[in-house]
Amino acid sequence: MGTCLLGVRMSNGAVYRQAVEEAMELLSGSWAVAVLAALAPRRLQYSVLLSAINDAEQRAGWVAHQRPLSEKVLSQTLARMQRDGLITRHRESEFPPVTWYQITPLGRSLLAALRPLAEWSLSHRDELNSARDRRRDARQN
Repeated sequence: MGTCLLGVRMSNGAVYRQAVEEAMELLSGSWAVAVLAALAPRRLQYSVLLSAINDAEQRAGWVAHQRPLSEKVLSQTLARMQRDGLITRHRESEFPPVTWYQITPLGRSLLAALRPLAEWSLSHRDELNSARDRRRDARQN
């Protein structure tokens, strides 16, 4: 008997694994979650989005990333996320032109789906760090 995921009966794990891989592909690139989180409260202009992400990383002590988000990487990340329907880009025809980025309902639902994963990570942080420390210590000896 297979498992049931969102009402779909799966006779083997292949469908489940494929669905997980597809979801993980949406998060490829280390800044996708930061973009979704920054756009969750409101739409932002490109430069404000870049600053908001880097400011949040700096406040957190650069734990998720080792260096600031660059304009090039942000542009690539935004293009990929637009392609996947997670965010939209709006350009207003005023002078000078203003471009806004906004999270879509699809992007918002992905961000909500990440909450249980984040909670799992937080609840297992000590175990994960201990395992990594043991592995590092074993390699050094």
